[in-house]
Amino acid sequence: MAKIKRILLAEDNENDVELTLAALQECRLGNEVEVVRDGAEALDCIYRKGKYKGHEESLPCVILLDLKMPRVDGLEVLRRIKSDPDIRHVPVVMLTSSREEKDLVQSYDLGVNAFVVKPVDFGQFLQAIRALGMFWAIINEPPPAKMQA
Repeated sequence: MAKIKRILLAEDNENDVELTLAALQECRLGNEVEVVRDGAEALDCIYRKGKYKGHEESLPCVILLDLKMPRVDGLEVLRRIKSDPDIRHVPVVMLTSSREEKDLVQSYDLGVNAFVVKPVDFGQFLQAIRALGMFWAIINEPPPAKMQA
């Protein structure tokens, strides 16, 4: 039986982290959610460097990536992921408060799989996260393991 892959959440806003985790938990997904607080930590987690060195080396089933983060922003994290042949197939969802067209265009130019503007309304936010979790963790068919190696 295949191991359930984890979801990587890169988000610096504590309230958004709590809301996202609550919404994903409501879905009753079996996926572990690994939370990182900035882009540099996201890259360390993905590449198993720094405090993540020696951790299990499996790629997440999806990366939920905030756009505006300290140290390394979401666009730079996305750029590095999608330019690396070893991990470019991992789906990345930009999860952001930004409604700026340039952020949307840049994200898609860099290869983002989806761009979701965080709803301000609590109920709509929960609904959006549940839909994301269900789609990327359960419904979406990931590329074969040999493509992710």
